Amino acid sequence: MESLITDAKEKFGKLIQQQLERVERMKNQEDFIQYDQLDTIVIGVVGGDGIGPSITHQAQRILEFLLQSEIEKGKIKIKEIQGCTIENRAKVGKAIPDDVLEELKQCHVILKGPTTTPRQGDPWPNIESANVAMRKELDLFANVRPVKVPELGIDWTFFRENTEGAYVLGSQGFHVTEDVAFDFKVITTQGVERIARSAFDFARKNGKKKVTVVTKANVVKTTDGKFLDICKEISKEYPEIEMDDWYIDIMTAKLIDEKRRTQFQVFILPNLYGDILTDEAAEFQGGVGTAGSANIGKQYAMFEAIHGSAPRMVEEGRAQYADPCSIIRAAAMLLSHIGYIKEADQLTQALDICTITEKKLTITGRDTGATSGEFADYIMETIQTLS
Repeated sequence: MESLITDAKEKFGKLIQQQLERVERMKNQEDFIQYDQLDTIVIGVVGGDGIGPSITHQAQRILEFLLQSEIEKGKIKIKEIQGCTIENRAKVGKAIPDDVLEELKQCHVILKGPTTTPRQGDPWPNIESANVAMRKELDLFANVRPVKVPELGIDWTFFRENTEGAYVLGSQGFHVTEDVAFDFKVITTQGVERIARSAFDFARKNGKKKVTVVTKANVVKTTDGKFLDICKEISKEYPEIEMDDWYIDIMTAKLIDEKRRTQFQVFILPNLYGDILTDEAAEFQGGVGTAGSANIGKQYAMFEAIHGSAPRMVEEGRAQYADPCSIIRAAAMLLSHIGYIKEADQLTQALDICTITEKKLTITGRDTGATSGEFADYIMETIQTLS
C-alpha cells in the first residue's frame, strides 16, 4: 500500500512541475500577432482523418476562390499539411507527429479538419486528442464559438478556455490500484485572466452588454471557485458590462428556456463545460455539423469544424456526402480573424442563403443529397451573385 501511494505521489509531482513550468511560460508570452504587418500570411490546411480530408478540401477550394488575387500577389500562402491522420499518429505514438507540429509552427493560422481521438475498445493506442495537443503546443487558449439564430432571438458567443480544466491532463490520469483511478483538473490565474479578458474585450468591441460565467463553483470549490473569482475581478475593469454567473447544470436548461435564453450574449466557461454547452447551443442553428470554431492564441490561431471525424461514413463509402458547412463556417471565421472582413461576410451570407433561405441543394449524408463538392460549388456560385 505504501509503495502505491509513493508511486502516485511521484506521478502527481511531475504533473505539478509541468503546470508550474507552463505558468512561467504564460508570464513571459509575447503579445498578439498583427496580421496586417506580415508580408505573407501562411494558412495551413490540415485535413485530419475520417471525413476530414473530404470536407476540408471543399473549404480550401472556397478560400482559394475568395483569396485568389491575394494568393497571386503573394500576400496569402496556403500550405497543405499531411500526416495528421489517426494511422500516422498511432504509428509514431504521438497526438501530433513531430514533423507535422514543425509544419504547423510555420503557419500563422490553421484550418483543421476533424481528427479521431481513440477511446477504449478502439484498435488504436491511448494517444491524446490531436485537438487538445494542438491547443497546448500552440497555446491556443481561447475556443470561440458563435451561435446566431435571429428568428429565435439568439446571438451568443462562447469563450471556452482551451488549455486547462478537465481536459488538459486527460491522458495523464492513472490507476492507483485496480479499484481507484484519478484524473486531474487544472486552473491557473494566468489561464483564467487571459480567457476572461478576451471575452470582455470582445463584448466591449462588439457592443455587448452582458457576460455570463458558467462553472460549478458551489461543488467544485477550489478550481471552479478560482475560475469564478478571477472572472469577477476582471469584470471590474469593464464597468459598462454586466456580469452574472450560472452553474453548468441549470445553464443547460436555461439555453432551451425561450424566455431566458435571449438574455444571454457572451459566455466564459472552463474547458469541459464549454464543450458541453456549445454542442447544445449548436443544435439551435442546425446541429454541430453546421457550426465552426476558432481557437485563438497570441501567435497562432486554428479554425475547425466542431464535429467528429465520422469514420463510419468512410467505412460505408459516404465520405463525399459529408456536410462541409461546419468547416466552411470555420473558414469564414479564419478570414475575419486575419482581416479579410469583406470576404468573411460574403462567405457567411452565402452560407445563410444556401442553408436557410434558398436551399437549392441539401446535404443528407447519403446519395439522396448533394456531395460536399457540389455544395461548395453552390456556395461559390452564390458568392458570385453577391459580388
